[in-house]
Amino acid sequence: MRRRLAPAALLLPLALLLSACGGNSAASTGGDTDGSGSLTLNVGDQKGGSEAILRAAGELKNLDYKIKWSTFTSGPPLLEAVNAGAVDIGGVGNTPPVFAAGANSKITVVAAWHGTSKGDAILVPKDSKLSKPAELKGKSIAVAQGSSANYQLVASLEKAGLKLSDVKVKYLQPADALAAFTSGKVDAWAVWDPYTSQVLQAKTGRVLTTGDGITNGLTFQVAAPAALRDKKKAAAVEDYLDRLRRAYDWVYDHPEEWAKVWAEETGLPYQVALDAVKLTNASRVPVAVDKPLIASEQEIADTFTDLKLIPRKVDFSRFVDPRFNGKLPASTTAPRVFKETS
Repeated sequence: MRRRLAPAALLLPLALLLSACGGNSAASTGGDTDGSGSLTLNVGDQKGGSEAILRAAGELKNLDYKIKWSTFTSGPPLLEAVNAGAVDIGGVGNTPPVFAAGANSKITVVAAWHGTSKGDAILVPKDSKLSKPAELKGKSIAVAQGSSANYQLVASLEKAGLKLSDVKVKYLQPADALAAFTSGKVDAWAVWDPYTSQVLQAKTGRVLTTGDGITNGLTFQVAAPAALRDKKKAAAVEDYLDRLRRAYDWVYDHPEEWAKVWAEETGLPYQVALDAVKLTNASRVPVAVDKPLIASEQEIADTFTDLKLIPRKVDFSRFVDPRFNGKLPASTTAPRVFKETS
């Protein structure tokens, strides 16, 4: 197979390459957020994630508790820390909680956002002859195991009349997947934004299909049950979630400002960050942890159980807590539509 050289624009910063919605990677401890009071809320985060959004939106001011941030390279190890009680709460995509539930981890989904899945894509090289998902039969596809892209790949293949066994899956984390994709060692790459936006900006690949209308587009904040049983920590969790919801509202109203901050945090080119913000981040609307959400996640869990990637039947309803729903709309509420400003 002809090799393609990776352009410099595609060489994402290491910190971002390690960030993912899935995979097994270690965590590193970040700094503290100044606040008053003796209570400390331990929050798990990913590079350019919740802390950066909250700080940019001015939502880390006037705290009556302290936040100790721990930075993780992906969702699964973050949830391992939640399970161990080292982290009180942290943000992940739609698939890591399913795998954690499959391992009977001590985790509880306490908040959700519904966004577009247009940034979740199966990419092919620019000069690929593939024109539709059904043509992926027999082809090699890179994807991070246990990630939201993993489910997006399964669902996209199913819609095209294919099974996972009909393709050659290469379970690779983003850094290795990017190298395989740009060097022509795989025929396609199932991935999420900002990788999608970066490949499109560099014009080295194109979208074969997206998760839009196929996957649920949900992201979560997941807490440790022990933290929720502590009245003071539960109150801090509620305040933290309120601040995070307001911060995402700020992102929708200030996409350019957030893209600048995100680019600085991750090392992404500004235009790539802005494209990703418009495609995914700005679309997220806070929604309730409700029965439709549980049913949607249950479908993901059942899919991976049938594929024997999760060893047992999962009852996802055991891993949610709706106490922080307030007056939030249903989880089926449509994502925001980004409005271009003049």
